[in-house]
Amino acid sequence: MSVWLPSAPCTPGACVEPAGSAIAVPRAVLRLTAMVVLLLAGIALVPLGRWIPAELVRRWSRVIVRAAGVRIRVTGSPAPTGGLLLVANHISWLDIPLLAAVRPARMLAKAEIRRWPVAGPLAASAGVLFIDRDRLRALPGTVARMADLLREGRAVAVFPEGSTWCGRAQGDFRRAAFQAALDAGAAVQPVRIRYRLAGGADSTAPAFVGDDSLLASVWRVVSARGLVAEVEACAVLRGDAAHDRRALARAAQHRLGLRSAAHP
Repeated sequence: MSVWLPSAPCTPGACVEPAGSAIAVPRAVLRLTAMVVLLLAGIALVPLGRWIPAELVRRWSRVIVRAAGVRIRVTGSPAPTGGLLLVANHISWLDIPLLAAVRPARMLAKAEIRRWPVAGPLAASAGVLFIDRDRLRALPGTVARMADLLREGRAVAVFPEGSTWCGRAQGDFRRAAFQAALDAGAAVQPVRIRYRLAGGADSTAPAFVGDDSLLASVWRVVSARGLVAEVEACAVLRGDAAHDRRALARAAQHRLGLRSAAHP
């Protein structure tokens, strides 16, 4: 594995805490079943993706999160039309539908996801852009593809930390994706994602970090009581107004109020 690959020190044992009281197992199974049914419906509609209204995709994304038993609070600036690079901190698999609730977008994901059972073929058929983090030579081609989509007026969503963190600590924003916004002269909208309990306390229960399994993370979420996802869409940055990608990445991270290279 290349030494440049981003990684986080967060682990399930050190960072992930139970989400307070848990609901009864039958109710958790019902939530899980509802999520699976909604995902299967999404798979069936993938071939019609380009003809499905964006508002319907937003609503479906919210319903997915609600089916998991998580309430959603979306605040901040509405996503503009036209080419847009959505960038967000990365905590959980839930982050993906939460970003789609702000504005449906082509997602940039690590190439390993393509090999996941069920999720991999679904992601590929949904138009996810895969980045091979072991091959630096492939990076310019991925950035060029992103820039082309932005010039076409599409939205592209990226988690620039390059790895999931627990939510109480964050990583630095990697700069490569911001080059696409500079090349296309597209807007950049930072999005801050937080997970809390109903009483307002921060929660790391939805985190998907370290050697955590997806099934274990999903079960923590569907069996938790009172989880709330807070999504704050911050003011837009103009990609053509920054001097370089480093400055644009720093501006986006600063706008989210994220600490640089913090540790849990």
